[in-house]
Amino acid sequence: MGQDRDVDVLARTLWGEARGEGAAGMVAVGWTIRNRAAKPGWWGKDIVSVCQAPWQFSCWNKNDPNYLYLSGANQIPAGEYMRAREAAVAVISGSQADPTGGATHYYATTMAKPPAWAAQAKRTAVIGHHAFYRDVP
Repeated sequence: MGQDRDVDVLARTLWGEARGEGAAGMVAVGWTIRNRAAKPGWWGKDIVSVCQAPWQFSCWNKNDPNYLYLSGANQIPAGEYMRAREAAVAVISGSQADPTGGATHYYATTMAKPPAWAAQAKRTAVIGHHAFYRDVP
């Protein structure tokens, strides 16, 4: 059950966070989650706990419109879910290499200004509308 749940929760997270970024963007966000799970800390200790850590991936916040889909109250369109699931499997299996250079954080470049933590972190990649970082204080 563990890996099936990991794939499902990661796929839902990728759909909620990066469905508009295509496969490359979903894989990149997935790797930030995998990288966090590889270094257990305040953000979680495995794929599921990292995805669902409070206030980390906004799609899991109960006030986010995506939450109804992630929680199962509403159904994610089948084709969209399958694309997110394919990205989740690629990340968990390692069949696609980490395009983020070990990033544990990212933000949408469409934000009015970068989050404060980005100023002291190392930017490792920009993929689609997301900037990726590691060594976040």
